[in-house]
Amino acid sequence: QTRVYGRDRVRFMESLVVGDIAELKPGQATLTLLTNERGGIVDDLIVTNTSEDHLYVVSNASCTDKDLAIMRGRAVELQAAGSDVHLEVSDNALLALQGPSMARVLQVGLTDDLAKLSFMNSITTTVFGVPGCRVTRCGYTGEDGVEISVPMGRAVELAEQLLGVPEVWLAGLAARDSLRLEAGLCLYGNDIDETTTPAEAGLLWTLGKRRRTAMDFPGAAIIMRQVKEKPKHKRVGLTSVGPPIRPHMAILGPEGTLVGTVTSGCPSPSLGKNIAMGYVEAAHSRAGTTLTVEVRKKQHPALVTKMPFVPTQYYMAK
Repeated sequence: QTRVYGRDRVRFMESLVVGDIAELKPGQATLTLLTNERGGIVDDLIVTNTSEDHLYVVSNASCTDKDLAIMRGRAVELQAAGSDVHLEVSDNALLALQGPSMARVLQVGLTDDLAKLSFMNSITTTVFGVPGCRVTRCGYTGEDGVEISVPMGRAVELAEQLLGVPEVWLAGLAARDSLRLEAGLCLYGNDIDETTTPAEAGLLWTLGKRRRTAMDFPGAAIIMRQVKEKPKHKRVGLTSVGPPIRPHMAILGPEGTLVGTVTSGCPSPSLGKNIAMGYVEAAHSRAGTTLTVEVRKKQHPALVTKMPFVPTQYYMAK
């Protein structure tokens, strides 16, 4: 978690990511992509325009070092050119409370009205007596939920208070992984990385309209050429029966030739069948196309399927 201060903080952030940060209202957040000059995805970030005097940036923990190095390097460049921008790395912990009971459980510990907090919006508040928490209505499960940025020294206290509610349980990464896959969400390092572009990953919706026109983000020429000409490979969803589809398995076309590779896969607890994501040649990417996945040297049919596999439950305030 990083805070970006200074009057040029929006220009700084937009020099690194593809999203329209300037259009964010106070308290509003967006998922955006940190790209390199080859159009590859360095990381996916959530950037919030806080109601205070800074941008709040959450990156993947596994990408912390490289993200910070890029951000600090760009800050130094802009500072040398006279820009007003500086970074502050937060030592807060981040707790995610996700699922259909989230609002009822959390509301008891808030004075703010959660019914007014829409998906991808954020407030700073006291949570179950712990002040200085940032509550953002987001998460990577496809369910209604929040991520709570909490001062490190009181993170265990808050977690224990939440776990004191009978219907709140600890969830491991396997549970989170099956949920995000059911929701059709990319996992960094599996489904997106520095060798994949937003166009190939089906993430062009993260490109702000103004940014597309300005072409002022890293890799813009390559990415916008793919927008125009269409990428040669695309991320698709797959469903199958039989043995589960796992990452790195080969995806074969009708003639038995290699047309792609699985990047994520697991049995879906909600659907009772196997779900997966992978990249295939564009000619085989249409929903309803029957392909074959090689599982332990045996071939099994797989159907290209629209995502999300399970409808998402994001909350939009009325």
